[in-house]
Amino acid sequence: MKIIVDAMGGDNAPLEIVRGALQANETYGVEIILTGRTEAVLRAISECGRKELPKGVEIANASEVVEMSDDPATAFKVKKDSSLTVGLNLLRDGKGDAFVSAGSTGALLSGATLVVKRIRGIRRAAMAPQVPVMGGKAVLCDCGANAECTLEYLVQFAFLGSYYAQHVMGIEKPRVALLNIGAEAEKGDELRRDTFARLQELSGEGRLNFVGNIEGSTAMMGGADVIVADGFSGNVMLKSLEGTGKFLYETMKGMFARSASTKIAAVLMKECINEFKDMLNPSEVGGTPFLGISKPVIKAHGASDALAILNAVRQARDFAQSGFIGDVERDVELMRVEKS
Repeated sequence: MKIIVDAMGGDNAPLEIVRGALQANETYGVEIILTGRTEAVLRAISECGRKELPKGVEIANASEVVEMSDDPATAFKVKKDSSLTVGLNLLRDGKGDAFVSAGSTGALLSGATLVVKRIRGIRRAAMAPQVPVMGGKAVLCDCGANAECTLEYLVQFAFLGSYYAQHVMGIEKPRVALLNIGAEAEKGDELRRDTFARLQELSGEGRLNFVGNIEGSTAMMGGADVIVADGFSGNVMLKSLEGTGKFLYETMKGMFARSASTKIAAVLMKECINEFKDMLNPSEVGGTPFLGISKPVIKAHGASDALAILNAVRQARDFAQSGFIGDVERDVELMRVEKS
């Protein structure tokens, strides 16, 4: 298994990116291709305490870097020798099994769509992070790639999320729900009502395990394994979850710091508090897959540290080994929506 890693993408590149990739090479036994400026990458490897390039690690030189300020729609075209573009070209050409980048989300999505390309028949790629819910994690599909959606997009997101939950997360019969303003079938706008009806039909045919509409509060209580949303609503939900988690954590810290007795309680509760913190830490997940692209592409958080990259590489490996893409290619006709 060979994973391509964009060594120059993200706020902490290249040192933390390289450190995480080297740890993944040791921990998971995967081969690594680091794309970036060779001198900068070698310097980072040296700063990680390595005197020479480790076995199973190679560098693909890239003289340019896609900056966050660059136009995401054209950056990978304008900077044809960027670490992001070089990595995507290597993936397209079969030189690696998956690609990981903590760089610009927009540029990575545009590049993945136009260089690696979508699975034939899939209308739009979706960003599908695993979000913490009561009892485990759920796939949120989409969380920002497609602010405006059609019926067919949402139906395909339901299939993509379900297949990902099954193949990568090991959920045998994922419960798929449509994010809406109420649980009743008649709730929401026309798009949501039409999507509900189509997903219910597919569930009746045994194609999906659709459990109906779901509100954000119910979703967070573990009411579904796959939460289907347009990118606008999904992104609002994701950012609200992140903000709520930070709010709760900071509030707890303040409560435990009030007095000597609460400080003692904090010491006794330290393990539980750390578990809560880790549950909300994006570094523990690694990244967000772009579902619908013909080869595995993982977007790591822009502020990724070595731990995040380590986990993103693990996620990329699991994705590449899962058989997800092959099954989507096989069943893509089931995901089409005939125009009325």
